Amino acid sequence: MNYTTQMDAAKKGIVTKEMEVVAKKEHISIELLMEKMAKGQIVIPANKFHTNLNPEGVGQGLRTKINVNLGISKDCPDIEPEMEKVRMAIEMKAEAIMDLSSFGKTEAFRQSLVKTSSAMIGTVPVYDALGFYNKELKDIKAKEFLDVVDKHGRDGVDFVTIHAGMNLEAAKVFERNPRLNHIVSRGGSLMYAWMKLNDQENPFYEYYDELLDICQKYDITLSLGDAMRPGSIHDSTDASQIKELMTLGELTLRAWEKNVQVIIEGPGHMALNEIAANMLLEKKLCHGAPFYVLGPIVTDVAPGYDHITSAIGGAIAASSGADFLCYVTPAEHLRLPTMEDMKEGIVATRIAAHAADIAKGVHGARDWDNKMSQARQNLDWEGMFELAMDPIKASRYRHESKPEHDDTCTMCGKMCSMRNMNRVLAGKDVNILRDDA
Repeated sequence: MNYTTQMDAAKKGIVTKEMEVVAKKEHISIELLMEKMAKGQIVIPANKFHTNLNPEGVGQGLRTKINVNLGISKDCPDIEPEMEKVRMAIEMKAEAIMDLSSFGKTEAFRQSLVKTSSAMIGTVPVYDALGFYNKELKDIKAKEFLDVVDKHGRDGVDFVTIHAGMNLEAAKVFERNPRLNHIVSRGGSLMYAWMKLNDQENPFYEYYDELLDICQKYDITLSLGDAMRPGSIHDSTDASQIKELMTLGELTLRAWEKNVQVIIEGPGHMALNEIAANMLLEKKLCHGAPFYVLGPIVTDVAPGYDHITSAIGGAIAASSGADFLCYVTPAEHLRLPTMEDMKEGIVATRIAAHAADIAKGVHGARDWDNKMSQARQNLDWEGMFELAMDPIKASRYRHESKPEHDDTCTMCGKMCSMRNMNRVLAGKDVNILRDDA
């Protein structure tokens, strides 16, 4: 029996090789996985031309996945430094990489990325349109935007961010409800500007059926972008954000009719007390489709530390229903991230995702922590390093400050509670002041 997309296969009861891999990774039955895929609650982004993909599932009941952003720009056009970041992201177990390239040899970089990466690949085609056609924004024709999506599909991209919810109706809501930070989505601002400059509807909204045909052809997962995501906590959960979310819910149903898999993108900057409610709103308005969030960044005053502000928000978001976290680095709002910025962002986001998986009761999440706790009680330093989310940093900290006795650290010395409880419970003396071992 033939199928067009992973969702189509699930509806027809066809088990794909990608489903088999995901079910094994997630410790769930094929039947349950297919049931949720058929409903749109789980997606497996897997372009037919991404041949070396190690597939991952995103959605209800699965581990929270993380995405790493990278790509070349006019100020940083060199491909090789970004490819180094690609290799690091894969080594650090990021499940997805988004190519946000906006200038230069974008096609060469994208093709190299797909060829190299076993992680799923995402792009934002509107970023690439200006360089692809070598035209100013207002001179790009409506159907030309769709042709860029088709090119990305041919190159093997697994999911694309499309700001189809930024239509003329949404633009009017935005104009009637002024914001402190206007439209902060790069793609959203480009589409708004194109509509204003050309006095036309957003091509991705007007020709949405044609867009779906492209997605179906390559089995591209459609990541419906949050053009109106808040860029400050002042603007969160406002009329523009909610209006767009309602439109994305309608577009989700239209995509599912054509068996196109859908992810919904979300905020953004948001105060702590609004996050859980926003997760509920997305799941309700978008019919349970997987939710992909940037952060949320929970305060606007910590440039240089936004990997922390976003990890706080990400942990709350994922524990409240978000399925996919986009990493944020310390360089957010400031510059293109370095390798070290990227590493810090990945670790912070993985911490947030894992903390949320514990709260959600994801299969096996607590086992990792229990093994670490046992290694700590046993004072098994090598075991702790092996289990650590960042083994290199944990080992370096230990070896930079060596204690007098191997069964202690330089924080507590022989007052170490683990050491002394082990000794007392084994019937041994506790020798804190004496020099004997």
